[in-house]
Amino acid sequence: MRNGISSLPWFGLALVIILLDQYTKGLASNGLEYGQPVPVFWWLNFTLQHNAGAAFSFLSDAGGWQRYFFSAAAIGISAVLAVWLYLMPRGQLLLAVSLGMILGGALGNLWDRVALGYVVDFVSAHYEGRYFPAFNIADAAISLGAVGMLLDSFLNRDKPVLGEQKADQ
Repeated sequence: MRNGISSLPWFGLALVIILLDQYTKGLASNGLEYGQPVPVFWWLNFTLQHNAGAAFSFLSDAGGWQRYFFSAAAIGISAVLAVWLYLMPRGQLLLAVSLGMILGGALGNLWDRVALGYVVDFVSAHYEGRYFPAFNIADAAISLGAVGMLLDSFLNRDKPVLGEQKADQ
């Protein structure tokens, strides 16, 4: 049986991620000075940064076209995720949560890209002078959602994929 209207909690999860992401980005934008780290722990700073590219600032200095490319990609991916969430069989909790997280993260970053022309990043993890690229709540949701999807694919290898039926049926 398909999710249909039962997919509303997963769309709700995506909305919560969008709201939390935008709220924290607003706090960072209003409370931090650009590029000035504020120590939180010995391994973590809050540092306001603007990313005009994709993950790890990929294509951030490409001249501006990347804003439209990544926005279009996010819209397309979000549409696919929304349809997948709606049509997927019920009972696939881990996959549904994962898709909701990725959808919320993609739309959170899309909002920035469309409204600002860049994505606001502010969480900066580091160790012994080595820095992981700055990220935000949306990025974390996308990453956790991807890990959840991988885990689901290992745990549910024998379950049919959307539109498939098992050979013995």
